[in-house]
Amino acid sequence: MADDDCLICRKHRGEGPLVGPVVHVDEHVSVSHRATGALGYVFVESRRHVPYLDGLTDTEAEAFGRTTTRLARALKAELDVAYVHVLVTGHSIAHLHQHVVVQHAGTPAGQPWWQEWDGAPHGDVAALAARLGWHLAG
Repeated sequence: MADDDCLICRKHRGEGPLVGPVVHVDEHVSVSHRATGALGYVFVESRRHVPYLDGLTDTEAEAFGRTTTRLARALKAELDVAYVHVLVTGHSIAHLHQHVVVQHAGTPAGQPWWQEWDGAPHGDVAALAARLGWHLAG
C-alpha cells in the first residue's frame, strides 16, 4: 500500500525530487542510484510503504538483506571500492530506506565516509545503474 504523501512512494512512481536511475525493482525492494554526485551512492527501499525495519515481513526482510548483500558485491565489481557502508536512519522520511555508500579507494585519510570529496569518481550514473542492475538480475 502506497502513501500518496510519502516522497519515497512518489519516487517509486517516478515522481518528485528523489527520482534517480533505477538499478533494480522486484516485488519487495526498489534500488536506485542517487541522481547526482559521485558514483556509488545507492538506496535500497521497501516497495511496500513501511516506516521502519521492524515493519517488514520475514519475506520482505530476506529480500532486503539479500539485495543489499548482492548490491555491495556489485559495487565492488564495478568500482574501485575500499569499503561499502550501509546506513538506515529513517528520521527524515518514514519509509524504510537504506543508504548504501561506497568509500572509493584513494579516499583521503580522515575524510568522513558519508561525505563526498573533490576527488571522488564521477561519471555516467545511469550507465553504472544499468551495470549494477545486471548484477542484481541474476
